[in-house]
Amino acid sequence: MSLSGWVCVVTGASRGIGRGIALQLSEAGATVYITGRQETSLKQTAAQVTFGRLHLKCWRPSLESRGGNCNGRLDILVNNAYAGVQAIFENMGKKFWETDPSIWDSINNTGLRGHYFFSVYASRIMVAQGQGLIVTISSMGGLRYLFNVPYGVGKAACNRLAADMAVELKKRGVASVSLLPGAVQTELVTQLVLEKETPQGGDPTLKEVFANGESTEVSGMCIVNLAKDKHLMSLTGKILLTCDLAKRYGIKDIDGRSVTDYTSLTFLLSRVPYLSWLSAVVPSFIHLPRFVLTLTSNRF
Repeated sequence: MSLSGWVCVVTGASRGIGRGIALQLSEAGATVYITGRQETSLKQTAAQVTFGRLHLKCWRPSLESRGGNCNGRLDILVNNAYAGVQAIFENMGKKFWETDPSIWDSINNTGLRGHYFFSVYASRIMVAQGQGLIVTISSMGGLRYLFNVPYGVGKAACNRLAADMAVELKKRGVASVSLLPGAVQTELVTQLVLEKETPQGGDPTLKEVFANGESTEVSGMCIVNLAKDKHLMSLTGKILLTCDLAKRYGIKDIDGRSVTDYTSLTFLLSRVPYLSWLSAVVPSFIHLPRFVLTLTSNRF
């Protein structure tokens, strides 16, 4: 119960990564407020809680700019809410000029825009109390091309949001980081990728990557460990991969599997068809600098 007495807010926690994070924070003993667009699925998340407490908040984007007073305590904010997955898979394989420009709003309003609003109000509480942690959930798409143009731009902006907030928050004792999960087996991914044939123009390796992806709770395990890290402020402003944090804290997935290391030479070779055979003979402990991820192909 390492987070007993802590107060957390997780946005977009009705399913997927947000639900996994909320469950891990609650299991660690924290009081967790969860937001989402669907009350039914929020209640399903709350029903899974073993320890701690979950409080439901049915978030409506139209209310986000209404302001209000910020009182009480807040130790952790997780910016996770996202509504663009359906739009991404419905337009898989299309170029940006072949897609209706409204996809930008579908991908980045609930995500990037919402993250900024939540961060503003959370920071007012955290700065006043002199401590706190803001985690913005991003993606490999913030480092290199993935899915489409609005997705990559939005995720790169999430990384920048976390980094720039860290500059202004550091002297106030508040840490801000960007967390990059790998391929995650969310409910929508299972429905739209694992249970369907690869659409025309789609990446044929996508199903394989997600079939070996991490559970929705790995990100939560990482955040719990980050929150208790005595050297947390040395990480503020950084882009943190779940696979790196898994190594730092000795984290295994909920089924005991190791978290896929996207910086290992073994993994990167496995993504290159004519070099994939080398992945069986190269030692798994050999890693490449993170900037190499920006040079790899569009596959994970």
